[in-house]
Amino acid sequence: MAKSSKVVMVVVLVVVLAALGWLAATVVTARWMMHPITVDLPQRTAKPATVSNGTPQTIDLRVDADNRIYWNKSQVALEELQQRMEAEVRKNPANPPELRIDANPDSEYEVMAKILAQAKNAQMKKIGFVQ
Repeated sequence: MAKSSKVVMVVVLVVVLAALGWLAATVVTARWMMHPITVDLPQRTAKPATVSNGTPQTIDLRVDADNRIYWNKSQVALEELQQRMEAEVRKNPANPPELRIDANPDSEYEVMAKILAQAKNAQMKKIGFVQ
């Protein structure tokens, strides 16, 4: 057998093995695709969260480039954030307020991580980022 025919046979063998591998992967994947997967998606609510006066209750939290934190335009210390959040959640536990965070791109990641941890510990359910 000539050397060139051996090379051709090796190339054909490699192509056939690759095709068989692709076919086996497709068959395995197709089986997964035939079984339904249950996903719990968020449901749309008829009315947004409101306070007694009918306006949506939100907390605007801003972090500036120097890592100063502002709670609805009033400067607050990082250490007192969780207490404030807990107090707001206690006012209406069934419908907690929305926390809207506006972080300066130059603020430190560590400060944001602490804010988010405190929000989680205070049972804040609605947290969003704004610009």
